[in-house]
Amino acid sequence: MSAPGVQSFTQQGWEQVLAKVKRAVVYLDAACAESLHWGCGSTRLLEAVGGPACYLREFEPAAVGGGAKQPKAVFVLSCLLKGRTVETLRNIICRSHFQYCVVVTTVNHAVHLTANHVPAAAAAELEGQQPVFEQLEEKLCEWMGNMNYTAEVLHAPLLLAPAAPYLALTPAFASLFPLLPQDVHLLNSARPDKRRLGSLGEVDATALTPELLLQIRCLVSGLSSLCEHLGVREECFAVGSLSRVIAADLANYAPAKNRRRTSAGRASVVFVDRTLDLTGTVGHHGDNLVEKIISVLPPLPGHTNDVMVNMVELTALQNEEENQNVVAPGCLAQSNDTAAKALWEALLNTKHKEAVMEVRRHLVEAASRENLPIKMSMGRVTPGQLMSYIHLFKNNLKALMNHCGLLQLGLATVQTLKHPQTAKWDNFLAFERLLLQSIGESTMSVVLNQLLPIIKPLNQRTNDDYSPEELLILLIYIYSVTGEFTEDKDLAEAEEKVKKALAKVFCEESELSPLLQKVTGCDSSINLTFHKSKIAVDELFTSLRDIAGARNLMKQFKSVYVPGNHTHQASYKPLLKQVVEEIFNPERPDPVDIEHMSSGLTDLLKTGFSMFMKVSRPHPSDHPLLILFVVGGVTVSEAKMIKDLVLSLKPGTQVIVLSTRLLKPLNIPELLFATDRLHPDLGF
Repeated sequence: MSAPGVQSFTQQGWEQVLAKVKRAVVYLDAACAESLHWGCGSTRLLEAVGGPACYLREFEPAAVGGGAKQPKAVFVLSCLLKGRTVETLRNIICRSHFQYCVVVTTVNHAVHLTANHVPAAAAAELEGQQPVFEQLEEKLCEWMGNMNYTAEVLHAPLLLAPAAPYLALTPAFASLFPLLPQDVHLLNSARPDKRRLGSLGEVDATALTPELLLQIRCLVSGLSSLCEHLGVREECFAVGSLSRVIAADLANYAPAKNRRRTSAGRASVVFVDRTLDLTGTVGHHGDNLVEKIISVLPPLPGHTNDVMVNMVELTALQNEEENQNVVAPGCLAQSNDTAAKALWEALLNTKHKEAVMEVRRHLVEAASRENLPIKMSMGRVTPGQLMSYIHLFKNNLKALMNHCGLLQLGLATVQTLKHPQTAKWDNFLAFERLLLQSIGESTMSVVLNQLLPIIKPLNQRTNDDYSPEELLILLIYIYSVTGEFTEDKDLAEAEEKVKKALAKVFCEESELSPLLQKVTGCDSSINLTFHKSKIAVDELFTSLRDIAGARNLMKQFKSVYVPGNHTHQASYKPLLKQVVEEIFNPERPDPVDIEHMSSGLTDLLKTGFSMFMKVSRPHPSDHPLLILFVVGGVTVSEAKMIKDLVLSLKPGTQVIVLSTRLLKPLNIPELLFATDRLHPDLGF
């Protein structure tokens, strides 16, 4: 059996659920559905349910209840069993004929005690007991209408959606995003004058809202379960203010104390705030096919990490827009198809050109195995060539079924290569390179003035020009890569010109995209006046200033910009790369910006003694496993870079990259302008 990892952790969690679902109506919320999708696939669930008919339903207030011939229900939920979630449970059960209900929550009982304001000392005395779950079991029987019916409430750690053996996402925390300086003002509005925060550097757990703290605790409980599965005792480190709160909460998480005493293995868990470097997420430096697929194809409904692949080409239907919703979409996650999974992992780990050749190779081999009449062609791979191979499978049901996963990845590749946005990728890259040179040679005002000619209203734009959303991406790139800059009159004037041009563009849009609705606060272009648009753009620039100042509190990781010289062009050096290089620095200096979070008195004594005795402080390179958690999202290219870098710097070390979501450029403005960062919706 292979060593425990993110995939075995997820599969083991789902095994607990699959053991309960035989002949049941199964209700899943979106985050659990996404974990299933990447972890073991819906086919496994369907097989476990069995029976002639299968009933999988989305957990929502309007969900259809169970009929007279459906006595059993299983609810799989990623949230706390409180408030609206419990109301929805009650409503579904009351309009059904269930006699046996199982509720599975990804949040363990200890966190339910915290959510119900049970003091830590009282919670410690309840070890081994589960009063919150037991009370809900009684309620379930009451709602089913007979106290002799069967009800079970249990915890299963379904935290992760594993995209690869070294990369996993946390769908339930896709909206978790580090704080910006403007959030400090909001936090201060609820604090007395004497206890006001001066900067993000002063933010600790006591400063955060109860909802955000509870969201962090839910994440920490899942990460503790992962460490238990991996058999490790973790040392926690942080880079950034929100990461510091999460790392401290994990380090001092009371239910993990017994686990840590008995764990044979050791691991370093390093949390990093995404906001310290947004350049890589909005930039187009990543020469990776999967990154392009995720950026240009529409998202799979209800998912944050997968896309819809149009499968009409494999049917007898015409590839018209109205037919695209007739056939179920394909996707990238192929957890039950060994060959497709091998191709997917190859695509994650190779550059664009090699990835496209790999897709061709897999299609040719599959067609050969099925004895399809394939015409070999060498040289450059074109979308037309790939499509000709895919069409060979079209009227052969057996071949289609044998290679369905591979064909989905093949079609995703073709649709991405032919997509107009892919042609724009190189334009973005060229403009970003130009900006990097300008930043080194000019002031910020000159850089912003270079942007003015490309800010065009709708009636002057062609398909090659930048849309308002793309302009936001370029602005985030500029402010994030530049970092701190000198204020002067020229800069104020340049910013004002860009603001006015942008406000005018927003106003003249015939229809506001969901992102522009979020930025402007208007749901329709008819209601968007220039005055409203200008106010929204002023607020946008406040966020851009926050992004530029995000690394101000750093001492070592102050810049992601490398100036050019006579032999090299100016370049961008990702903060994640700097963090990994510092972790495995052969000199092993005490990390300056990678802060160790002590887990109680022993660690504090160690740190204290180390000031006047030779006691080595914990260092993130001490252990054979490094778990790097990027709070706020990670790109495919960044995950690959981290994996490759660790392999080259310290070959024996295993690395797992965790993050809240896979990112594409457009996600960043969406996350930046989210209004619920401090008050996440926890379902109650």
